[in-house]
Amino acid sequence: MRAWLLTWTTYGSWLPGDSRGFVSRRWVRGGGSEIHNTPDTPYDSRISPLATHAASRLRGEPIRLSVPQATIVRHQVQETAAFRGWTIRAGAVMANHVHLVVEVLATTRTEDMLRDFKAYSSRSLTLRSGQPASGTWWTASGSCRHLPSDDALYRAIAYVQQQEYPLALWTNPSL
Repeated sequence: MRAWLLTWTTYGSWLPGDSRGFVSRRWVRGGGSEIHNTPDTPYDSRISPLATHAASRLRGEPIRLSVPQATIVRHQVQETAAFRGWTIRAGAVMANHVHLVVEVLATTRTEDMLRDFKAYSSRSLTLRSGQPASGTWWTASGSCRHLPSDDALYRAIAYVQQQEYPLALWTNPSL
Protein backbone atom coordinates (compact mmCIF):
# COMPACT_ATOMS: atom_id res chain seq x y z
CA MET A 1 0.00 0.00 0.00
CA ARG A 2 1.04 3.60 -0.62
CA ALA A 3 -0.27 6.66 1.17
CA TRP A 4 -1.01 10.07 -0.31
CA LEU A 5 -2.13 13.49 0.88
CA LEU A 6 -4.52 14.83 -1.75
CA THR A 7 -5.61 18.47 -1.80
CA TRP A 8 -7.80 20.35 -4.22
CA THR A 9 -9.55 23.69 -4.15
CA THR A 10 -12.96 24.96 -5.12
CA TYR A 11 -13.21 26.87 -8.36
CA GLY A 12 -11.79 30.39 -8.18
CA SER A 13 -11.10 30.35 -4.45
CA TRP A 14 -7.31 29.99 -4.49
CA LEU A 15 -5.77 31.39 -7.63
CA PRO A 16 -2.19 31.20 -8.90
CA GLY A 17 -0.30 34.17 -7.48
CA ASP A 18 -2.28 34.12 -4.21
CA SER A 19 -0.52 35.68 -1.22
CA ARG A 20 -1.39 32.61 0.91
CA GLY A 21 0.88 30.53 -1.30
CA PHE A 22 0.19 28.17 -4.17
CA VAL A 23 1.62 25.15 -5.92
CA SER A 24 2.37 25.47 -9.61
CA ARG A 25 4.81 24.59 -12.35
CA ARG A 26 7.46 27.24 -12.58
CA TRP A 27 9.83 27.90 -15.48
CA VAL A 28 13.51 28.06 -14.55
CA ARG A 29 16.45 29.73 -16.24
CA GLY A 30 18.20 27.54 -18.73
CA GLY A 31 14.99 25.83 -19.81
CA GLY A 32 12.64 23.36 -18.27
CA SER A 33 10.44 23.72 -15.24
CA GLU A 34 10.08 22.60 -11.65
CA ILE A 35 7.07 22.18 -9.44
CA HIS A 36 6.96 23.36 -5.86
CA ASN A 37 4.90 20.50 -4.41
CA THR A 38 7.31 18.69 -2.11
CA PRO A 39 6.64 18.57 1.65
CA ASP A 40 8.94 20.76 3.73
CA THR A 41 10.10 22.78 0.72
CA PRO A 42 9.18 26.37 -0.18
CA TYR A 43 6.16 27.08 -2.33
CA ASP A 44 5.32 30.07 -4.47
CA SER A 45 3.45 33.04 -3.03
CA ARG A 46 2.27 36.56 -3.80
CA ILE A 47 2.75 37.14 -7.49
CA SER A 48 0.19 39.94 -7.86
CA PRO A 49 0.18 40.19 -11.69
CA LEU A 50 -0.42 36.45 -11.93
CA ALA A 51 -3.28 36.61 -9.41
CA THR A 52 -4.87 39.54 -11.28
CA HIS A 53 -4.60 37.71 -14.60
CA ALA A 54 -6.08 34.50 -13.12
CA ALA A 55 -9.01 36.43 -11.60
CA SER A 56 -9.75 38.09 -14.96
CA ARG A 57 -10.18 34.67 -16.56
CA LEU A 58 -12.81 33.32 -14.12
CA ARG A 59 -16.02 32.11 -15.80
CA GLY A 60 -18.13 32.57 -12.66
CA GLU A 61 -17.97 33.54 -9.02
CA PRO A 62 -15.54 31.67 -6.77
CA ILE A 63 -17.16 28.62 -5.14
CA ARG A 64 -17.52 28.40 -1.36
CA LEU A 65 -19.10 25.22 -0.05
CA SER A 66 -21.84 25.24 2.57
CA VAL A 67 -22.10 22.69 5.40
CA PRO A 68 -24.71 20.63 3.48
CA GLN A 69 -22.48 20.66 0.37
CA ALA A 70 -19.43 19.64 2.42
CA THR A 71 -21.47 16.73 3.78
CA ILE A 72 -22.30 15.69 0.21
CA VAL A 73 -18.59 15.78 -0.67
CA ARG A 74 -17.69 13.75 2.42
CA HIS A 75 -20.23 11.02 1.68
CA GLN A 76 -19.30 10.88 -1.98
CA VAL A 77 -15.54 10.60 -1.44
CA GLN A 78 -16.17 7.86 1.12
CA GLU A 79 -18.40 6.01 -1.37
CA THR A 80 -15.86 6.44 -4.18
CA ALA A 81 -13.02 5.17 -1.98
CA ALA A 82 -15.05 2.14 -0.87
CA PHE A 83 -15.95 1.29 -4.47
CA ARG A 84 -12.33 1.60 -5.64
CA GLY A 85 -10.89 -0.30 -2.65
CA TRP A 86 -9.06 2.77 -1.35
CA THR A 87 -8.84 3.63 2.35
CA ILE A 88 -9.38 7.17 3.54
CA ARG A 89 -7.37 7.63 6.73
CA ALA A 90 -8.49 11.24 7.28
CA GLY A 91 -10.55 13.82 5.46
CA ALA A 92 -11.46 17.47 5.83
CA VAL A 93 -13.77 19.53 3.66
CA MET A 94 -13.48 23.28 4.14
CA ALA A 95 -15.43 26.01 2.35
CA ASN A 96 -12.70 26.41 -0.26
CA HIS A 97 -10.69 23.18 -0.33
CA VAL A 98 -10.52 19.47 0.48
CA HIS A 99 -7.77 17.37 2.09
CA LEU A 100 -7.72 13.56 2.03
CA VAL A 101 -5.15 11.13 3.37
CA VAL A 102 -5.64 8.02 1.25
CA GLU A 103 -4.00 4.58 1.17
CA VAL A 104 -4.10 2.73 -2.14
CA LEU A 105 -2.40 -0.12 -3.93
CA ALA A 106 1.04 0.83 -5.23
CA THR A 107 -0.25 0.44 -8.81
CA THR A 108 -2.94 3.12 -8.38
CA ARG A 109 -2.22 6.28 -10.35
CA THR A 110 -2.52 9.54 -8.38
CA GLU A 111 -4.25 11.27 -11.26
CA ASP A 112 -6.94 8.55 -11.17
CA MET A 113 -7.59 9.16 -7.46
CA LEU A 114 -7.82 12.91 -7.85
CA ARG A 115 -9.97 12.64 -10.98
CA ASP A 116 -12.41 10.17 -9.41
CA PHE A 117 -12.83 12.02 -6.12
CA LYS A 118 -13.43 15.33 -7.89
CA ALA A 119 -15.65 13.95 -10.66
CA TYR A 120 -17.98 11.93 -8.45
CA SER A 121 -18.29 14.65 -5.83
CA SER A 122 -19.00 17.17 -8.61
CA ARG A 123 -21.75 14.93 -9.94
CA SER A 124 -23.32 14.62 -6.49
CA LEU A 125 -23.08 18.35 -5.81
CA THR A 126 -24.64 19.22 -9.16
CA LEU A 127 -27.51 16.77 -8.62
CA ARG A 128 -28.36 18.38 -5.27
CA SER A 129 -27.30 22.02 -5.73
CA GLY A 130 -27.41 22.63 -9.48
CA GLN A 131 -24.64 23.45 -11.92
CA PRO A 132 -22.44 26.39 -10.83
CA ALA A 133 -22.16 29.37 -13.19
CA SER A 134 -18.53 28.46 -13.93
CA GLY A 135 -19.59 24.98 -15.04
CA THR A 136 -17.30 23.38 -12.46
CA TRP A 137 -17.01 22.99 -8.69
CA TRP A 138 -13.24 22.50 -8.58
CA THR A 139 -10.02 23.92 -9.93
CA ALA A 140 -8.48 22.03 -12.84
CA SER A 141 -5.84 20.20 -10.83
CA GLY A 142 -4.74 19.52 -7.28
CA SER A 143 -1.85 18.40 -5.15
CA CYS A 144 -0.86 14.75 -4.69
CA ARG A 145 1.89 14.34 -2.12
CA HIS A 146 3.32 10.89 -1.56
CA LEU A 147 3.71 9.95 2.12
CA PRO A 148 6.81 7.72 2.09
CA SER A 149 6.84 6.59 5.73
CA ASP A 150 4.58 5.89 8.69
CA ASP A 151 5.82 9.11 10.26
CA ALA A 152 4.82 11.09 7.16
CA LEU A 153 1.43 9.35 7.18
CA TYR A 154 0.79 10.23 10.84
CA ARG A 155 1.91 13.83 10.31
CA ALA A 156 -0.45 14.16 7.33
CA ILE A 157 -3.35 12.74 9.36
CA ALA A 158 -2.58 15.22 12.17
CA TYR A 159 -2.39 18.04 9.62
CA VAL A 160 -5.82 17.17 8.24
CA GLN A 161 -7.31 16.82 11.73
CA GLN A 162 -5.99 20.27 12.69
CA GLN A 163 -7.57 22.19 9.82
CA GLU A 164 -9.21 25.44 10.84
CA TYR A 165 -12.95 25.75 10.29
CA PRO A 166 -13.70 22.38 8.69
CA LEU A 167 -17.24 21.93 7.46
CA ALA A 168 -16.79 18.13 7.49
CA LEU A 169 -13.95 16.33 9.30
CA TRP A 170 -13.38 12.61 9.83
CA THR A 171 -10.80 9.92 10.45
CA ASN A 172 -11.02 6.19 9.91
CA PRO A 173 -11.51 4.82 13.46
CA SER A 174 -10.87 1.21 12.45
CA LEU A 175 -7.19 1.87 11.66
